[in-house]
Amino acid sequence: MGEKIKNYFQIDQLHTTVKREILAGFTTFISMAYILFVNPSVLGASGMDKGAVFTATALASALGCFLMGILAKYPIATAPALGINAFFAYSVCIGMKIPWQTALAGVFVASLIFIVITIFKLREMIINAIPADLKYAISSGIGLFIAFIGLHDGGLIVANKSTVVGLGSLGVATTWLTIFGLILTSILMVRRVPGGIFIGMAATAILGLLTGLIKAPAQWVSTAPSLKPTFMVGVEHIGDINTVQLWVVVLTFLLVTFFDTAGTLVGLAQQAGFMKDNKMPRVGKALMSDSTAMLAGSVLGTSPVGAYVESSAGIAVGGRSGLTAVTTGVLFILGLFFSPMLAVVTSQVTAPALIIVGVLMAQSMKHIAWEKMEIAIPAFLILIGMPLTYSVSDGIALGFIMYPITMVAAKRGKEVHPIMYGLFFVFIFFLICRTVLKLSGK
Repeated sequence: MGEKIKNYFQIDQLHTTVKREILAGFTTFISMAYILFVNPSVLGASGMDKGAVFTATALASALGCFLMGILAKYPIATAPALGINAFFAYSVCIGMKIPWQTALAGVFVASLIFIVITIFKLREMIINAIPADLKYAISSGIGLFIAFIGLHDGGLIVANKSTVVGLGSLGVATTWLTIFGLILTSILMVRRVPGGIFIGMAATAILGLLTGLIKAPAQWVSTAPSLKPTFMVGVEHIGDINTVQLWVVVLTFLLVTFFDTAGTLVGLAQQAGFMKDNKMPRVGKALMSDSTAMLAGSVLGTSPVGAYVESSAGIAVGGRSGLTAVTTGVLFILGLFFSPMLAVVTSQVTAPALIIVGVLMAQSMKHIAWEKMEIAIPAFLILIGMPLTYSVSDGIALGFIMYPITMVAAKRGKEVHPIMYGLFFVFIFFLICRTVLKLSGK
């Protein structure tokens, strides 16, 4: 069995080991396990049953991981995406006063469209049409984005009314837990200790438990909540999608998930060294994996599922095969029954890992042609846009709108792929839709 697993996932060809892949899968899981608790909390604001959302989140994430690992053979994990779940709950359901049942039907319809455009390879064509420089910018931008998430979650960067953001208070004990983890992980990475990121997270969690900054769980095992309150609800309410406003909601779900996932896949593929001749091998299977998981998630009862940037943590510790994603999927299933243990993995534990991974991913910036302003400007907008808008898709939108403009200005318009011109108008339409929805939600 061991040899079959090694052969199927091409462990030797990828210069990795089964042990390293499992460790990478575990590292990815504990970096993104927070979604099991955050997603029910966010969607619960719309009136959805939190217990059912917890189970739906775990099952949809696991399915996506299994498909991505077994079908596409990539070390990339999936789960309901942050940002789009907040759009679902706060903009659509609360702001626009649309019942969550109808909003879930919107996710189901968007996922069906998602699968159709994946089958016809439209998503694959778009990804292959993106210039190499912008792909490097996407990868680096995601690195800056997740580093910003880590700095914020760890308490090192906080909101500030005077300066938008500022340095967090060093008088908060948990912030020092983040600082300890960051220093230790940095030392381990500089010393090139295998599994340094994972060791840093484990040590930070242990220190938190010993100092009382992290509370030990009262119990270790619990039963999984029932799916009944949300299962098939979206399918049953398809008939509710009968107004222009609701179709705009569907298109927004589609576009945000489309470019969030595309950008994340490209960024992670760059980090892992999978890109060949500016193309991502087996990208069609990867795209089919996440679109199928999105469809399943809408049936189970959760917001759109997509590739997760936290997969970069597993890639950073050596994950290179689909076995990494499969391991993460298995842990999502186990998480259904051991949810109390996940409470030990606080944001202060994962924050140092995200910051260090951000450093690793930002190294792609060295490949961008900074000396050419027609490339540098859109690339920079992608880089700075992702963390400052707190959105992968919004950062991509800023850069992709500017790219044809600067290329034409540099008299290089003929070098721009026709699809990139098409995306120029798509993103303008996307931003208009977002504006209309925000205004209608007020």
